[in-house]
Amino acid sequence: MGEPHRLQPRPVHRDDVARGDRQGEADLPLQSERLVPGRRRGGGLLHATHGRDGGRTARARRAAAVAWLGPAHPARRRHTCREAPVPAVPEALVARLRAAGCVFAEEEAAALTAADGGPEQLEDRVARRVAGEPLELVLGWAEFCGLRIAVAPGVFVPRRRTGLLVDRAVEALHGRPGVVVDLCCGTGAVGAAVAAAVGPIELHAADVDPTAVRCAERNLAPVGGRVHRGDLYAALPPDLRGRVAVIAANAPYVPTTEIALMPPEARDHEPHSALDGGADGVDLHRRVAAGALGWLAPGGTLLVETSRRQAPLTAAAVVAGGLAAAVVRDDDRDATVVVGTAPDRWPVRA
Repeated sequence: MGEPHRLQPRPVHRDDVARGDRQGEADLPLQSERLVPGRRRGGGLLHATHGRDGGRTARARRAAAVAWLGPAHPARRRHTCREAPVPAVPEALVARLRAAGCVFAEEEAAALTAADGGPEQLEDRVARRVAGEPLELVLGWAEFCGLRIAVAPGVFVPRRRTGLLVDRAVEALHGRPGVVVDLCCGTGAVGAAVAAAVGPIELHAADVDPTAVRCAERNLAPVGGRVHRGDLYAALPPDLRGRVAVIAANAPYVPTTEIALMPPEARDHEPHSALDGGADGVDLHRRVAAGALGWLAPGGTLLVETSRRQAPLTAAAVVAGGLAAAVVRDDDRDATVVVGTAPDRWPVRA
């Protein structure tokens, strides 16, 4: 079983800006947030990808953005430890990205310049980024839990906060191999990161979207993961019933009416099927929770990423599905996961 591609050294990448509690429009679910626009914990835009910046200097915008990034983000690491400087890039390119609203213009310029190809390919990448396309899609990969994850247009780009889902899955396995299911897998990033952390496991991933399935196959092949296409549990092999140690689900949780309020990078460049969680954002969570008991092994674990605001609804769905529920919060990553635990013993459902 091969090893996933680990990043050595860690490359420049865009990441999430943590958010605090806000009211009204600013109180969007965590899944809707990306590096740009950033937000202050007290509310309001920190800096937008395109448009006004509130009159801040470039240094002030950068410092404010870095203040809310997690320690893993390369830009923040350069402010907190001694590392090699960013390779020299043309000032005109940096200025062009900065004018488009890119907070970390120097780092993005370095990443775009370092990618394969000649001047024409570089110009194409820069033009796409300036037009607002997410940097991960422009580069074709995203950093996640120390791995380089292939991404593709039409597939949800993994966020830093989802690392909490990985951490809980690893903890639930107790260092022992077991069957893991990455449900609503998208790129397969969660499954790949769990496999990289614990070693050989029987890994299955499922998604209803064929583009996501192809992307996940690319990321999970090195760790021997199997990817299935279909609607939630209907995609899984029947012989997994009652054998799964961990089900990890990063299902959509943005309320339908709030998709229009999302940053253009997500709203315009990521599939709405990977964002839209229904009227209250937890339609898919209810379906995931309702079906989990028949697939989990005794004492098995269901993990569902959600938002702080929607955690009570997700937890209620987990309890209704016959599992004990707990809410886990990581303020550094601004991440929330509902943990469902199956009974130690029960007859497997037919």
